[in-house]
Amino acid sequence: MAIEAALAEAGSFCDIVREHAQERGDTPAFTYGEETITFAELDENSNRVANALAAFGVKKGERVAFLGKNHPLYFEALLGAAKIGAVMTPVNWRLAAPEVAYILDNCCARVVFVGEGFADVLARVRGQAPDVEQVIGIDAPDHAGTDYRIWRDGFPARPPATRVGLEDDALQLYTSGTTGRPKGAVMTHGSILSSRDAVGQGEMRSWQEPVEGDVTLLAMPCFHISGTGTGIGTMVAGSNSIVLPEYDPTKALELIENYNISKIFLVPAAIQILLNHPRVKEVDFSRLKYVTYGASPIPLELMREAMEVLGCGFVQMYGMTETSGTIVALDPEHHVPEGSPRMRSVGTPLPGVEVKIIDEEGNTLPASTVGEIATRSSKNMSRYWNNPEATAETIDEDGWLRTGDAGYLDEDGYLYIHDRVKDMIISGGENVYPAEVENALYAHPKVADVAVIGIPSEKWGEEVKACVVVKAGEELTESELIQHAREHIAGYKCPKSVDFIEALPRNPSGKILRRELRAPYWEGKDRAVN
Repeated sequence: MAIEAALAEAGSFCDIVREHAQERGDTPAFTYGEETITFAELDENSNRVANALAAFGVKKGERVAFLGKNHPLYFEALLGAAKIGAVMTPVNWRLAAPEVAYILDNCCARVVFVGEGFADVLARVRGQAPDVEQVIGIDAPDHAGTDYRIWRDGFPARPPATRVGLEDDALQLYTSGTTGRPKGAVMTHGSILSSRDAVGQGEMRSWQEPVEGDVTLLAMPCFHISGTGTGIGTMVAGSNSIVLPEYDPTKALELIENYNISKIFLVPAAIQILLNHPRVKEVDFSRLKYVTYGASPIPLELMREAMEVLGCGFVQMYGMTETSGTIVALDPEHHVPEGSPRMRSVGTPLPGVEVKIIDEEGNTLPASTVGEIATRSSKNMSRYWNNPEATAETIDEDGWLRTGDAGYLDEDGYLYIHDRVKDMIISGGENVYPAEVENALYAHPKVADVAVIGIPSEKWGEEVKACVVVKAGEELTESELIQHAREHIAGYKCPKSVDFIEALPRNPSGKILRRELRAPYWEGKDRAVN
């Protein structure tokens, strides 16, 4: 059966993998170092995982979690969980222990898969995640409990009997929250497979089309939609993913050479790191067809250098966890070395995706008028996990999802990002919400008041700066405060610098005027994102 037909008939992405196993069983699905997992092995082993989870008592709709770096067995476990209607929840391994504990407790995971290097973290937080009953180590010699491969192979390879459909939950990814607590965005099989509608209608753009023999480098973390979305996408396409545990430019260049990589998704900071590598001019990139990039805009000079060195097509992607990934894209033909007005946009909506610009009351604004970006499509998440209030604030009764980004549409339907409604900072492709950082800094006994802003960074796009008012009679240093933050939140969220000031600017109602704090650092920039 052709990929297009399989997509059109699938009730879940499990069905598509099963189809690939029957028709191209010897084709590699994932490669990791010296290990290769074929589609036949992926289907059979995920059946074993499904039966093992079911035997433990995991039921449809329950969550399982994964704490570790990228690994093909993560996708095997994800697929196995999906086959019984359970939902994989990958946890950001860069988070501080209290943040890991919150997510495990919030998602109520009874089974946690842990990767090498994270057994100690999990052991420290077990007491704060009382639902966790079983821990399974994936190639984790530091974990003294159940070994994944032994556990998996103790169960039969027959397909489980559970019926899974497009409406069923499949994946739960946590996003940073404006209130300081992350929210679990729930994606269904339908939202993940929504691109199948474009396939069936022949509306896919050329860079989206699955091509036999494609090889994708999976370099972005699987706790993001960019990582898990890439892995699921290659499973659906029937192609091979070369998996990097974490982004390493030296290793990435080796894999591009050795595996004839044809597609990569990278954030702009990762592209810059790759181009700065001393070996980059020696590498043969002739098989590389597309670099897709997103999470933050890319400077024209960096794009020009990337086009010259890599010599492939570039696709800018705009989307978010809540939209199951990309909803708007700027196609390769709009990327030109000399630059163009269109290159300042993020492109046009993908087939089946609606985008509009709204004011605070939800009214649609005319072309070229800045407002909040809203979107509606089958790609939208179903809800925030156990958080109906946040869901109602984000998705209205007609299915329109507020992105929190400010921008405008031109007369031709191209979307331009102008600013962020939510004050979010994007540093190296990672979302950082000021409230999370502020909550951590407020916990320091010498801090009287604090506001966190994003300022331009040549390396990361933006970096975190804290503006701090110290309590009367106290003394506090930048290094002391940053070290305190590192004990409570992930390193990438911590301030890179601190300004100590007399008082924070506020409006009459007491709201911090972040724009006043940001203004000096963004002077001369034509938009307030970098």
